[in-house]
Formats: sequence, C-alpha cells, structure tokens
Amino acid sequence: MLYRKISTEIEAHLRSEDDKIMVVEGARQIGKSYIIREVGTRLYPNFVEVNFVKDDETDGLFRDIRGLDEFYMTLSMVAGGKLGTKSDTLVFLDEIQHYPQYLTMLKFLREEGKYTYIASGSLLGIALRNTTSIPVGSIIRKQMYQLDFEEWLIAEGWGKEALNHIQDCFHQRLSLSEAQHENLLGEFKKYLLVGGLPDAVNTYLETHNIVRVRETQAAIRDLYKEDAAKYEQESSKKLLIRRIYDMIISQMENKKKRIVAKDIRDKRGDRFEWFAEEFEYLVSSGIALDVHAIANPKYPLSKSAQKNLLKLYLNDVGMLTGRLYEYNLAPVMKDERSINLGSVYESVVAQELRAHGHDLFYYDNAKKGEVDYLVNNVAKMTILPIEVKSGKDYTSHKALDRFLENKEYNIPEAIVLDNEREVYTMNNVTYMPIYYIMCIKRAQVPEGNYYF
Repeated sequence: MLYRKISTEIEAHLRSEDDKIMVVEGARQIGKSYIIREVGTRLYPNFVEVNFVKDDETDGLFRDIRGLDEFYMTLSMVAGGKLGTKSDTLVFLDEIQHYPQYLTMLKFLREEGKYTYIASGSLLGIALRNTTSIPVGSIIRKQMYQLDFEEWLIAEGWGKEALNHIQDCFHQRLSLSEAQHENLLGEFKKYLLVGGLPDAVNTYLETHNIVRVRETQAAIRDLYKEDAAKYEQESSKKLLIRRIYDMIISQMENKKKRIVAKDIRDKRGDRFEWFAEEFEYLVSSGIALDVHAIANPKYPLSKSAQKNLLKLYLNDVGMLTGRLYEYNLAPVMKDERSINLGSVYESVVAQELRAHGHDLFYYDNAKKGEVDYLVNNVAKMTILPIEVKSGKDYTSHKALDRFLENKEYNIPEAIVLDNEREVYTMNNVTYMPIYYIMCIKRAQVPEGNYYF
C-alpha cells in the first residue's frame, strides 16, 4: 500500500470534534477514493461507500433524490446492516460533483448529524460555482495531489531517519555526501520518468518496466480527455480544452513557455479572456497547474498577479516525460548533453511546490527578464524567488540578479536548484541540488499559545 501524507490529515479530522464534512478534491486517478477507504475502514466499524458516477451508470438510485428522508431510505437499501450511529458509521460520498445537488445537501446532513460523512470529487471548483446554495461553514475543502517526491522515496523503501536527515541538511544548508547525493539524485531521475500517479507508481514497483508504466499513463491521459467531453456540453469547448491540454507540452519548449491566445485556434486577434472557461476547466480538474505572472512583486503575491499572462504545466512530470521521451530512459537517467531537461525540471518543481501548499507565480518583466518561480515566504512575510537550472551554467542568471538588486522589491534571498551536490550561498543566492525541492514547504504552525 502506498503511503500518503494526507491520510494523517483525514484521520485527524475524523477523530476530532469538528463536525464539518471534509471534501477531498483533486484530479482523477490520484488515489482520493483509495486513501479515504483505507482510513475509513480502519476507524469505523461501519463504512458505507456511494460512488455517484457508478450509480449514474447503473440503476441511478441516488440520481434524482432531493430530500433527506428519501436519501436515508435509499442509503439503507444499499448499506444493508452497515448503518449505525454517528460515532460508528462513516458514509463516503464519492465523485460528489457528478450529482451537484448533494453539495447543497451536505449542509443539512451535517446539521442532522445522523452519521459521519466524508466526500471526494474532481472539478469541484466548477461544480460549486454552479451550485445554487454553497454549503459555506459546513465543509472543509482539502486538496490532494499525486505522490510527491518524499512519498515516492517512502514507496521505494526509504526510512524516516533518512528523510529526516535530508530535511535537516536542507534547513542547515548542508551538502549530502557524494554517495548519498548520487543515490538521491538517481531516485529523483526515476521519479521524473514515473511521476506520482498511484497507478503508474504501482506499475513501476511491480514491473520496473517503462513500457508498462507508459501504458498506464496513456490510459490516464485518455481518461482526462474523456472527462472533458463529459463535463462540457458544447462540442467547441471540448475541442478547445483538448487543444489547450495538448499545447502545454509544445509551449514549454518555447522561450517564454506561456500560453498565447492566438495559438489556440491559430487565429490572430483572439484574446486570452475568451478562453477563461477552458483554462478554468483544466486547472479546476487538477490536470494542469497554473502559474501566473508577476511584474511588480508585493507580498502576498496574489495581489500582483496578471491574469492574462499564464503558464500551464501538466499535473504530473511522468506524464510529461512520457510524451517527450516515450520509452527512452537515457535522456533523463544518463544526463545526455544534447537533451535540454529544463522544461522537465520546471514541471517537477511546479508539481512539488503546489503539492506543498504553495500558490505558483513567476516574475515577468520586459526589461529585466524572467524568474522561474516566486512563492510567498509566509514565515518572513516576504517573497522567495526560485530559479531552476538543468545544465552546467547554473550560476548564470541575469534576470534573477537584476531582480535581487531592485531595492523596491526588498527580497533578502533566492534559491537556485541545480544538478550539483554542493550547497553554498553567494551574493544572497543559495545553490542547492534539485532534489531539495522536496523540502521547500509552506510554513507550518509551530507549537505555542495563540490565544489573545
């Protein structure tokens, strides 16, 4: 069984006295149902699962239900003797976005408190936007992503002491030993090829065969495209969503790496805002990560985001390397000089930062250049710039230098992620190996007294 960090948060919520209903969001095929099922069956003697997609494809028992009494009656039909009390019964409403009326019903299910509930779904951002009565105050929304690199290492058998050692070295700005570096960098390269989608990781662990892994990823990619057809009624929008999704990889090979409106339909004069719904679908469904431009950075960064300058990355780096290199392992595993891994490294950094709770931005200035990522440094209430380098010229970064020199920005430090082992700081820039991205997390709440 793959270890998932979110299981601790789900368990903590279910054990707490908070009666709000947790709704776990995320892309298809990232393991939401699996981990809820694992935690739920472990904590509750009675675990009842209702999948609304399967219900709609079969007898549709829950399809047209509007009232609580009818819901309880139907639930008892499928649950048999598994319905007890709130303390011993967990009802899992899976794919809740498929029957949006249940999003409204969550408020009343919570108020009545007959059982304990948890829900999951994809495209919940779009479903909630179209819900007439949003259950504000009754739900806790929790975003889930595929396995991050730390979870990958656990799947590969790395223990707690090894992971703590890496974290300690990162925080103390220390280098790993040569042997440790080579071992960890090797794991990172494998992660670039496989990615973090649970089915792909399990296929790798079972077979160690890149052909089988790519077959798994191709099936998931087809599923993502089918979802676009399912949730968008207009055929033109379906085609545009698929077009933009397929464009993500080709756009990453461009210097600016951002989506250009005129390229979507190959029509001059097209405006970025005309495709707002298509972008929202790709991001809300979790199959693409959005990175917004910042020209004049201020903390917090969301105040300065430019909505019409957007980069999109695939949600999973394994899906990217599958499209770029197919079954060829050499470009990633053997550091072939002729292969530019820049877009792959940028993708995995976006994936890790988002999984660690960061909103994603990049610096874009016509005169001063571009910096790959800006994230909010909540602990210091400032901004942390991150530059990603895959080649030997990792100390060359004119745009980052200009960015740090601007006194108006008041940026105290920056990080450059590269392939080299040594960690060192020069001119307020700390150089560190790419695998340390696993350690750049949002500030956690320390122990202390927070009453006032």
